[in-house]
Parts: sequence; structure tokens; C-alpha cells
Amino acid sequence: MQPFRYIRAHNVEHAATLLQEGRARIVAGGTDLIVALRERRLETDLLIDIKGLPEIDELSYTPEDGLRVGAAVPCHRIYGNAAVSAHYPGLVDAARLIGGVQIQGRASLGGNLCNASPAADAIPALIVHSAVCDIALPQTRRRVPVEAFCVAPGKTVLGKGEFLASLQLPPTQPGFGAAYLRFIPRNEMDIAVVGVGASVQLDDTKRRIVAARVALGAVAPTPLFVREAGDALVGAEANEAAYEQAAQIAQAAARPISDMRGTAEFRRHLVGVLTRRALATAAERAAR
Repeated sequence: MQPFRYIRAHNVEHAATLLQEGRARIVAGGTDLIVALRERRLETDLLIDIKGLPEIDELSYTPEDGLRVGAAVPCHRIYGNAAVSAHYPGLVDAARLIGGVQIQGRASLGGNLCNASPAADAIPALIVHSAVCDIALPQTRRRVPVEAFCVAPGKTVLGKGEFLASLQLPPTQPGFGAAYLRFIPRNEMDIAVVGVGASVQLDDTKRRIVAARVALGAVAPTPLFVREAGDALVGAEANEAAYEQAAQIAQAAARPISDMRGTAEFRRHLVGVLTRRALATAAERAAR
């Protein structure tokens, strides 16, 4: 590993200011970054530690404002939080799948997002929960929908001196449900061959869909928000026929490649299977 300076940021503005220096990088959990630096896939002159900042470590929920997840909040706090489990079940699904138990003690949803892997587990789940990224700059903030955050493999919308401070998820309503599913060929392979997130909002009868979102992972250069698949479900009964229609739209939107983990044809097939299953699970949770 190359030598670098290490500074613990005093506050968000301090961190954003330091980021303008040379090849500076933010570190929180460091489960991806430290490995990449050790393998020299990334280089840096300065590591800026933000995990001690109260705002970056905040996990809070209110029925009026929804859920706020600081960029450094580790996964174990996500699935260990009663409010998150009750209102954002798809987020819990994803947090439980990011690495093993030891990794989940440090790895964060924010870090998983900023790593910008097309196969990231957190991103489809965040998309179907309509998350918005709160991005810190030295003197101000800007907000970006999570589906627009990744622009290429390993690349995000973050510019010089910017970093992800937190994620804001809107409050959920009665009749809302979400789920995230992924396929891996064996437990030892932790990278999704395909991942699918889905959310549905049911009407008062708990039978008809009034809103839905579908997102895909590992089938394009960036995680995909398939808006058309969700729109096709609006007004439909929550049943297998509706899920099949959405699954076909999701399959058409997928742009998979063939690699050592699976062929493009296999991935496209999995998109259909997992979309149907994720929608069924989301609707089942919404009807409780």
C-alpha cells in the first residue's frame, strides 16, 4: 500500500474542504476502499475519516420526515432498527446481504452506493424506496435521486470536493411493501449475478396496486430503475398476471453481459424470475 496522510474531519464542511486537495478520498467503513488501496487499484494522497461525525452516523426516523441514513451508518444498525424493519423492509433485505456479519459491522449503505458497482445490493433497494442523496460541498448541499447517482461502473455524480453525507427516504404509508432479492450460485460468491428490488403501494382494499417501482442490479453498466415496469402495475390487481407483465418489461430493459458468473441469456431469465418473486414478496408485505 502506498503512503498517505490521514486526517479525521472535524465536521462536514472540513471534510469537503479537505477533499479539494490532490487525490484525497473519504473513508468511513473502508471495507472496499482499504482493499482497493492495498491492491493498488486506487491511489490517494490523503484519507479523510468521516465516520465520527454525528450527522454522518445518524440513523433517525419520524412518520413525518421518513428515514435519514448517514453515509457511515453500518449495515447492522439498519437491520437492527425496529422502525427500519417495519417501514423499509427492502432496505433490510439488502443490508443483510452485504458481506458477512463482520463486514456488516463496518460496511455502510452509503459506501456500497459510492462504490458504484453495477451489482451492488444496496442500490436497487434504495431506488425502490425512492431514496435521495444528500451531497455535501464546502459551502452548500445538493440533492440527487439515488437512481441518478451512479453514472458508470465505479463512477458517480460526485465532483471535486463533494461527498455523500446521507440518504433521505420518504415516509411510507399503510399498504406499502418492498423487497430485494438476488441470485448467487453459491454462498461463498458474494457478488450478485442478478439483483432485483421492488416496491408496491396497495389501495385501501389491499388488493389493487396504486404505485410501484422496480430496479435491477448486475444487468447494465449501472443499476437500473425500470420506471416502465412499475408504471405498468398501476391500477392492476396484485396477482401473478400483473407481476409477469412487469417482469417482461424488466427483462426488455436489462442489458446484461456474459462473464464468468453467468451468460447474458441466463441473467435475462433471472431478471424475470426475480422480478416476479420480489413483487410478490413486496405485495405480501404490503397487505399485512
